[in-house]
Amino acid sequence: MYLNIHIRKKALISALLSLVIILGIGIFCWHPLSRAMSIPQENSVEIPILMYHGILKDKKLQGKYVIGPDLLESDLRYLKEHGYTTIVMQDLIDYTNGGSLPEKPIMITFDDGYYNNYLYAFPLMKEYDCKMVFSPIGRYADQYTQEPDTRASYAHASWDMINEMIQSGYIEVQNHSYNMHANTGQRNGAKKKKGEDIETYKKVLTDDVMHAQQVIEEHTGWTPTTFVYPFGAISDVSLEILKEMGFQATLTCAQKTNYITRDPECLYGLNRFLRPNGISSEEYFQSILS
Repeated sequence: MYLNIHIRKKALISALLSLVIILGIGIFCWHPLSRAMSIPQENSVEIPILMYHGILKDKKLQGKYVIGPDLLESDLRYLKEHGYTTIVMQDLIDYTNGGSLPEKPIMITFDDGYYNNYLYAFPLMKEYDCKMVFSPIGRYADQYTQEPDTRASYAHASWDMINEMIQSGYIEVQNHSYNMHANTGQRNGAKKKKGEDIETYKKVLTDDVMHAQQVIEEHTGWTPTTFVYPFGAISDVSLEILKEMGFQATLTCAQKTNYITRDPECLYGLNRFLRPNGISSEEYFQSILS
């Protein structure tokens, strides 16, 4: 596709950046205490949330954060055969406002916005009549819209692709930051730096996250309701800042189930189960579903 050395170099840099992102999840994923309830409450609804990242056919690239399309299809088939219905964040928000949920609800989330999600996961969602929450990194959606690339191993979905998925009715888009999905040695994702004063942190977090809101709204017409913490890295002060921005829920990567009540506060700090490679659908779901 690209014929000159300059573009090849840019592609290599992008590939390395994506690899760092994937590896970073494993190194920096935090599991703090959250407001989401992981113990059954009276009249609560159990909501397991699954967390996927990359989907690739190349077995050499599969691992803790990358699985094959065949395994994803096996997961979706398992859920259908066992009576589960996939939901999205708006369903939970509506539930806390008096709405209803299906008998066996479950949520599927895809973080980072990889092109391979569009290439492999999106067609399977349609085939199995399943919904998913798709949380792109704003910077990379912009980059791959301006510099189109369809290499499954590292490219990210463009805004046109994201719009196609939204318009299908199977995909809900949420906010995963504009450019905070990184670890610079000082700041881990959207986490407050050590020694950073609260006002400085509030400005940094607000500027980035609201920029992500702006580009998502401009390109899709949708306003995200949920903030998905990069790497699951959380600061104690971040929640009130995110609430001020209007977010009605947050997603972490603490591996526990959730028990949802009618209280909207229970949607902050929702837990998610990572879906790794190397374990069958039956083994995986039996280990996380009650």
